[in-house]
Amino acid sequence: MAHFARLDENNIVTQVIVVHNNECLDANGNESEVVGINFCNNLLGGVWKQTSYNGKMRKNYAGIGYTYDENRDAFIPPKPYASWQLNEDTCLWNPPIPKPDDGNFYTWNEITVSWDQPE
Repeated sequence: MAHFARLDENNIVTQVIVVHNNECLDANGNESEVVGINFCNNLLGGVWKQTSYNGKMRKNYAGIGYTYDENRDAFIPPKPYASWQLNEDTCLWNPPIPKPDDGNFYTWNEITVSWDQPE
C-alpha cells in the first residue's frame, strides 16, 4: 500500500490516505509517485505528495498538521515548543537540553526550559 498526503496552499498536510499499489503502477508495471499523485488528484482533487511509514521517503511519515518543506523534501511535524530547534538531518524537533536517559518519566517545562519529573 502507498500513502499520500494532501497539502493546502501553505503546504500543510490536511489529509493522509492509503492507495492500493495497483493505482500507482505506470505503463511498465513500475510503482510511480506521479501515477499515484494523478490518481489522488483525479479522485479527490488537490495537491498530493507521497509519504512512507519507514521514513525512507521525505524524512517522516506525514501527519495532519505537518508541513511539507519543498527545499528539504521533507514532512516536518508542528513545532512543539518555542525553544526547540529543528534537526536538519531528521527534520524532527529537538529540545535545547537532551531528555535524561535514566529510565524515569519526564515532561518538558517550557517556562524553565528543562525536563521535570512529575510529582
